[in-house]
Amino acid sequence: MARPKALVLRSTGTNCEVETALALELGGAEASILHFDRILEDPARLAGYRILAFAGGFSFGDDLSAGRVWGAQLRGPLREALNEHVQGGGFALGICNGFQVLVESGIFEPEARPDERSVALYANASNRYECRWVNLEVQESRVPWLPAGERFPTPVAHAEGRFVAKDLEALRAAGQIALTYVSESGGEPAYPDNPNGAMGHVAGICDPTGRVLGLMPHPERNLFPWNHPHATRRGARDEGEGALFYRRLVETAGA
Repeated sequence: MARPKALVLRSTGTNCEVETALALELGGAEASILHFDRILEDPARLAGYRILAFAGGFSFGDDLSAGRVWGAQLRGPLREALNEHVQGGGFALGICNGFQVLVESGIFEPEARPDERSVALYANASNRYECRWVNLEVQESRVPWLPAGERFPTPVAHAEGRFVAKDLEALRAAGQIALTYVSESGGEPAYPDNPNGAMGHVAGICDPTGRVLGLMPHPERNLFPWNHPHATRRGARDEGEGALFYRRLVETAGA
C-alpha cells in the first residue's frame, strides 16, 4: 500500500523541518521538505500531498511578530490553495512557529468570517522564552486522529505562545480546542505546567473541519524513549509519545 505523501514547508528562519520530516517518515509517510518560495512560484506543487506541515523555528526572525510575515504570504496568494487542500480531504499541521503562521493566515476562523481575527498568540506571560517539558491532554474536538482524554509529555520552546480568544467557549462548543496543558498528575496547570499563561490552558486548536491542527509544543522532539529527560524513570518504552502522535496523523491521512 502506498505511503501518503507529506510535505514539510520551511521558510527563512525555520529550524525544525528535518525532525518534522523524520517524525512523518517514522509515522509511515513519504515526507519531503520544500522552501515556501517554491510554492509561491507554483502552487500546483501542493497537488498529491495528503499532509502539509509548517515547521517550527523563527520565520523571518519574528521581526514584526511571530509568524506574521509567513502568515501574510499564506493568507494572500496561497489561501485558496490551502483551502482547496483541506476541502479535498487533506490535512495540515502547524508546530510552534507553524502554528503562529496558521493563526496569522486566518485558517482557524469560521468559514463565514475568514478574515476576522478571533484568536491570537501573544508574548508569554512570563515575558521570557520558555524551553521546558510540559504535559498535554487531548480534548473532545473535531480532530479525527487525537483520542480524547489521552495525556502525553512534549517539549515547548517559544516566546510568543500565549493563546487568547475572543470567545473561548464558542471554540470549545465548535470542537476546535484540541489540546490543553495539564499538570503532571493531570490536574489544573499553574506555571510552569502552563508555560505561557494561555487562556483556558490551550496548547493547540483545529480549524472548523478538524483537518488543520496547530499547536505550540513540539511532539517531533519526543520520538525516542531517550528524548525525555526522565527516560530512565518512565519504564521501558519502544518509542517517545510524539512518534504515536505523528503515526496517527499519517494513518488517518492515508485511510
